[in-house]
Amino acid sequence: MTRIIDRFADISGDYDAAFVDLWGCMHDGVRAHDDAVAAMRGFRAAGGKVILVTNSPRPRLSVEQQIRGLGIPQDSYDSIASSGDSARAAMFTGAVGEKVWFIGDERDEAFFEPLKIIKDPVEITRTDLDAAQGIVCCGPEDEHADPEVYRPQFLKAKQRGLKLLCANPDIVVDRGEERVWCAGALAKLYSEMGGESLYFGKPHPPIYDLARRRLAEIDPTVSDARIICIGDGPHTDVSGAAGEELDCLFISGGLAAKETGTREGGQPDPDRLEAYLKSERQAPEFTIGFLR
Repeated sequence: MTRIIDRFADISGDYDAAFVDLWGCMHDGVRAHDDAVAAMRGFRAAGGKVILVTNSPRPRLSVEQQIRGLGIPQDSYDSIASSGDSARAAMFTGAVGEKVWFIGDERDEAFFEPLKIIKDPVEITRTDLDAAQGIVCCGPEDEHADPEVYRPQFLKAKQRGLKLLCANPDIVVDRGEERVWCAGALAKLYSEMGGESLYFGKPHPPIYDLARRRLAEIDPTVSDARIICIGDGPHTDVSGAAGEELDCLFISGGLAAKETGTREGGQPDPDRLEAYLKSERQAPEFTIGFLR
């Protein structure tokens, strides 16, 4: 059974590093959670290292700019590992070919910027579906539209054997009070239709490999036993931590606030939390309503 804690400081002394989710944990898509920022500042002041591990399809520098605008200061974290960077590395090594059909919007243009760490990168050309060798999906063009609108194009792509590179495995996120679709919803539909989707963010190994590399650049001595994952996604943050054999602090006041009975600023209802985690087949070591 998960242990409900009052503050991260209750357990932080057992860890040297934290892999911390952004959306639903450090911010709500509109503004930063001040208590979460304070908690990470406190952890770092005590010697802890904070790697923000996000399913954002954006490169690290773009993520930095975004969260600065939301009110997350640079002194609350040490580095960032994004799904976007993991996926970009795969794209520039030819995972879905040279000619790609792109699904996304103008916010995702940075995804195609050159990646200097790749030696002899593949030259990527964006084209229409008929000429494409693969698909790059950063998110739906309309984040409010049902993913089913892509079924006709996906049927054509599947028949041609195209692979879909998913830059953000999240199905949905909450932007303030609004829930919107993410690239993971499209990749899920494509897989259900018989197509092949390639994932690089949580809960899949590539982003944890990147997070460990980012941590090693700062402190190469931290062992997995001294790393804790923090996030609100049962099938991304919690499942990913379990797959990597890392401890996890589940934030119940994010995506699962309603199901766990977590009211704004409060803690989850223990019975509803237990029932929810059982139904989702997840077992995080710790749970807190909101990161603080």
